[in-house]
Amino acid sequence: MLKPILLVEDNPHDLELTLVALERSQLANEVIVLRDGAEALDYLHRRGDYQGRDEGNPAVMLLDLKLPRVDGLEVLKIVRETEALRSIPVVMLTSSREEPDLNRAYELGVNAYVVKPVEFKEFVSAISDLGVFWAVLNEPPPGSLRSMRKPGV
Repeated sequence: MLKPILLVEDNPHDLELTLVALERSQLANEVIVLRDGAEALDYLHRRGDYQGRDEGNPAVMLLDLKLPRVDGLEVLKIVRETEALRSIPVVMLTSSREEPDLNRAYELGVNAYVVKPVEFKEFVSAISDLGVFWAVLNEPPPGSLRSMRKPGV
């Protein structure tokens, strides 16, 4: 069973572009879309509307920096402080080129910080590459669902 890609994005335009890009990369992973940081934390902690979801963490979380209710940096901080969530690869996907945002994200343990390209073609290429890397090429930590599958299963 493939682990889902968690996409946390509140901007409808950026959300649509990201979904198109992931679709074009032809990944078989389900993409779960969440619109704010609080909803992302509920999903990850399996509480509220998500208390009945299947156990397990996503293959990767694509996380916007500027989110309503709980911003992306706070979500990242909580993920890294929570033992059961700590190993989730987190890619900050943002339009912010601000050095303090970049520095803070890396201080909190982000795996990658990607500034959203303005050109559609570049954006699609960047998202496609991210999806393939984190959902297919990256080797997850020992004991995770994907690392326990036998080849070809």
